[in-house]
Amino acid sequence: MEYVYAPWRSDYFSKKECSCVFCNISKDSEQDDKNHVFFRNKQIFCVMNKYPYSPGHFLIIPHAHTNSPETIDEDIWIAMNLFAKKGISVLKEFGASGINIGMNLNKEGGAGIPEHIHLHLVPRFGSDTNFFTTIADSRAYGVDFEEVFLKIKNISKKYF
Repeated sequence: MEYVYAPWRSDYFSKKECSCVFCNISKDSEQDDKNHVFFRNKQIFCVMNKYPYSPGHFLIIPHAHTNSPETIDEDIWIAMNLFAKKGISVLKEFGASGINIGMNLNKEGGAGIPEHIHLHLVPRFGSDTNFFTTIADSRAYGVDFEEVFLKIKNISKKYF
């Protein structure tokens, strides 16, 4: 067996602190454009999905850190769902001909970040599915991510 030494990575291995990516975004409103946050209020914030299923895919996230809807305050849950209702209008104006809304709970439920709940709004477009993801383990994103973020951000101003 060969060993590859990479001592410059020792800082990474010595880090004891594990932080939630959504809590970090929640706490740092100064970085909203960099983090692709297009809306925030005292209960929730909305961010473009970093690994979108389709252009315009965004997340509605409570500031409160929890891994289950059962533990969140009812007013926050209502705020998330009211925002989702308005988010449908945003995505329709963006050009979506269909929309998927959902939440993956826990790792076994498919959550990529299981420690902090988030609601997905996924715009769907005619002919937006193909075999590329299946055969190449990749996803084709046919438009510029930054342009999509700016367009969603501008459209959302009408609704929020």
